[in-house]
Amino acid sequence: MSEPVPDCRVADGPAGPWEAIVIGGSSGAIDALNILLPALPAGLRASVIVLLHVAGDRPSRLADIFGHRCALPVLEAEDQQPLRPGHVYVAPPGYHLLVDQGPRLALSIDPPVLFSRPSIDVLFHSAADCYGERLLGVLLSGANEDGADGLASIHAAGGGAVVQAPSTAAMRAMPDAALARVPESLALSPEDIADLFARLPVQRLPDTRIS
Repeated sequence: MSEPVPDCRVADGPAGPWEAIVIGGSSGAIDALNILLPALPAGLRASVIVLLHVAGDRPSRLADIFGHRCALPVLEAEDQQPLRPGHVYVAPPGYHLLVDQGPRLALSIDPPVLFSRPSIDVLFHSAADCYGERLLGVLLSGANEDGADGLASIHAAGGGAVVQAPSTAAMRAMPDAALARVPESLALSPEDIADLFARLPVQRLPDTRIS
């Protein structure tokens, strides 16, 4: 039996609700994302950015695949694309994905980091610089240590850090590295992360009732 998910304070930084959620993973992470992304509520206040290690020599269908399972619009990230609340952005193959002031997305062809382009560390570091304590970082299953340093930068900036519990990951090297680097991270199963996501704050819809 899993431990109870922490209360909704985990979904609120010191300055209020998270404004962005960054999710990284590699081998085995798609299985977790198929549980997490459908749990994101319609009208979510935060922007969501997803980065997986994918082959750079072919187009990615991840945005289409996740778009059919998610209540939010799912888009493949583009260079200089403004970030909008309640949207999910998926990193394209072959480019580093960064968050710039605006906030907006930026693509880079700088050299791979830990043999990876896109790199989770690159995304997490840039998002931490932009959002600080208003950022939630989530690191999932993967076969190397990419993302551990980036999650540490999110934690150091006052943001939230969640790691897939290694015992639930198809490849535990990435979660293990993250927990070694940021032992304060919450280690949760995909189902418990999905429960956390389902309770994230949403935007209020206008009252259309006729008085």
